[in-house]
Amino acid sequence: MNELLKVNVMGKDKEIIKGITLLELSKEYKEDFKFEIILAKVDGIYKELNESITKESKIEFLDLTERGASRVYLNGLIYLTIYSYKEIYGSDANIKVNHSIDKGLYINTDRKITKSDIEKLSQKMLEVVEKSLDINKLTVSRIDVLNYFESINDLPKAGIIKYNTNTHITLYKLGNMYNYFYSLMPINTNCLSHFKLHFLEENGFVLCFPTIYIHGEIKEYEHRPNVFNLFKESRNWAKLMKLENVVDLNKRVSEGTIEELIRIDEIVQSSKLMKLAENIAIKKDKVKIVLMAGPSSSGKTTTCNKLSLYLKSYGVNPISISMDDFFVDKGETPLDSEGNPDFERLEAVDLKLFDETISKLLKKEEVMTPVFDFLHGKKEYKKKIKMQEGDILLIEGIHALNPKVLSNISKENKILVYLSALTELNIDNHTRVSTTDNRLLRRIVRDNRTRGYGVDKTLEAWAKVREGEEKYIFPYQDVADYTYNTALIYELGVLKTFVEPLLYSVPLSSPYYNEAKRLINFLRVFLPISSETIPDDSILREFIGGSYFK
Repeated sequence: MNELLKVNVMGKDKEIIKGITLLELSKEYKEDFKFEIILAKVDGIYKELNESITKESKIEFLDLTERGASRVYLNGLIYLTIYSYKEIYGSDANIKVNHSIDKGLYINTDRKITKSDIEKLSQKMLEVVEKSLDINKLTVSRIDVLNYFESINDLPKAGIIKYNTNTHITLYKLGNMYNYFYSLMPINTNCLSHFKLHFLEENGFVLCFPTIYIHGEIKEYEHRPNVFNLFKESRNWAKLMKLENVVDLNKRVSEGTIEELIRIDEIVQSSKLMKLAENIAIKKDKVKIVLMAGPSSSGKTTTCNKLSLYLKSYGVNPISISMDDFFVDKGETPLDSEGNPDFERLEAVDLKLFDETISKLLKKEEVMTPVFDFLHGKKEYKKKIKMQEGDILLIEGIHALNPKVLSNISKENKILVYLSALTELNIDNHTRVSTTDNRLLRRIVRDNRTRGYGVDKTLEAWAKVREGEEKYIFPYQDVADYTYNTALIYELGVLKTFVEPLLYSVPLSSPYYNEAKRLINFLRVFLPISSETIPDDSILREFIGGSYFK
């Protein structure tokens, strides 16, 4: 006789047969979802659908509109793309997943391609979806995994396995192909039909995927040339340095040459900022305003401070202004859909006061500018500013590139700068380092150091921050006159030493346990790097401490 279990499924109590799989149980709930169920949470922990239910549990099913399930879906799509590409061009053919671009992934091919090749690949992917091939999880000895990846000449993955101290490794098998990923996976290809491929160039295309920011829909691809070209420039430099993946970085650490790399990386980044200062100085007779924007933890504060010093070396005196000081007072802050204050919206800024203040400054009038008191939620007027001949306004804020900001001032009098931490490294050919994760790790470290926040508090705020970036920052990144990369190629090894202990502090009962665990697993592939030789004007010092700019 079958033993029954009492469980709670999607908020309702239910009796089930002990040992039933999550997949079997999920079939009863598929009509409640817009998309296919691809993952479950069991007592708050993510589980693949082929796992059995053996004890009383709280069960929640998830489709690709949930953040964690969305990541699993994307990894499944990447595997589907790799498998289908090899089905067409042979087992030796390969692709490299490089970076995100406009709600898609830019993927390099090992051969020249055309639009018709991409159409052929898309059709093959849909055929594999239609076949409903299983994606099986296997536990294999570390040595056997190492030998396998060496035998198929996947040296980046083999290199990663060398740094893995586990006795056994989890692989995923699709058809006759094995691969190593850093997350859970869908258990079958039949849920992976939601994608679009966009031909971009003779050696690259974009895999467009559903995004949680538009409720699981796929955004029509819009090319972002500024960011795309900056990614390409950064990757070319990394290639010149023989640093294309984490294995290359780890090699520098283990061979004791990481200090040299730190110095080179800092010199290169500073020289690019100096070039920007030179370009601004050349136009100083016309340009009186530099507007700088970027997503959270992109290093805006340090970049503005360093740029100020560099401008002074050209005889230009910058006056720094933060748009955050122009927030409306607490009672006027717009509310989000849940009734909470929404500081990410443009309406959270007193735009009329901001425009009037800047206009008066440009007319050489003396102005009392506000300093926002975040504790009491109000502006305090205690900062007196007057521009002199040769002065320039250096304005920083998340909305600085929005066309509604300073729309009354001619374009020829402004320079717009977009900052972003565009990570050059891959983990291996099929796994990129997410720029969002890089910024999140920076923020966790800084929040803990400067505000005493635990990881939970930062992760709780992060979802709202990300939504704000999607709405109010990323749409305007290509209006910038200059795009500046604030990522350092070595920084994740340094951040690991600061953030890993904090991530381990998140308890199993926390709603953010899964995210903390994911980040721990991600950081495991990096060897730790000491912060001792990092200069005090480095962008990284803004997060780990010890900055010259405080």
